[in-house]
Amino acid sequence: MKKFLTLVFPALLAFSLVACGNTTPSSGIPTTPSASGSNETEDTVSSDHSEGEPSADTKVLVAYFSRTGENYGVGVIEKGNTEIIAEMIVSKTGGDLFRIESVKPYPSGYDDCTEAAKKEKNLNARPALTASVPDFDDYDVIYLGYPIWWSDMPMPVYTFLECYDFSGKTIIPFCTHAGSGLSGTVSNIQETCPGATVRDGLAITGTTAQNDRASAEKQVSDWLEKYGEK
Repeated sequence: MKKFLTLVFPALLAFSLVACGNTTPSSGIPTTPSASGSNETEDTVSSDHSEGEPSADTKVLVAYFSRTGENYGVGVIEKGNTEIIAEMIVSKTGGDLFRIESVKPYPSGYDDCTEAAKKEKNLNARPALTASVPDFDDYDVIYLGYPIWWSDMPMPVYTFLECYDFSGKTIIPFCTHAGSGLSGTVSNIQETCPGATVRDGLAITGTTAQNDRASAEKQVSDWLEKYGEK
């Protein structure tokens, strides 16, 4: 038995290092709506929420996963829907921006990308990432952004969440979607990071993020005023 554990542990350790990535930071797949919206419903799960302004030395990270190429409802785009919202949050909070990016790129075509995402979800995959967050322990608040793929977060976001210890930190989710809202992802984050406080999330449609920046910015501002850390 001891020999078996000795052989397995290094393999698991090696997988962990590869999955999390160990390089420096770098800068969506389209959302997949149901035929009638029935399998992706608006879901703003609320966890522990405390009012009040953060202290002056609160350090904020805005980490996001986003994708260019052909996206649902907006065609071929040069800047991902979620990236647009992430940059708005950075401009209003003064946080540091970090892009969550898998080592293996996703297909640029919508249909091929949705199939790749579905396969990863079915396998509960944890794709390796290109970068890690320097001095992650220094951050107090993490805004976490992602598109909704198959009623969930993209699997690289789970890789990101499992790479770090979020105990005692505040996670504030935001997503872009095509009609699903947050689709239960806030509770998924809480389950993945049980030591963190997860606040109410923001859901903005990809078409709004891409084609109506003024409306998207107002939604971001109103949300930050009510639930965010500024």
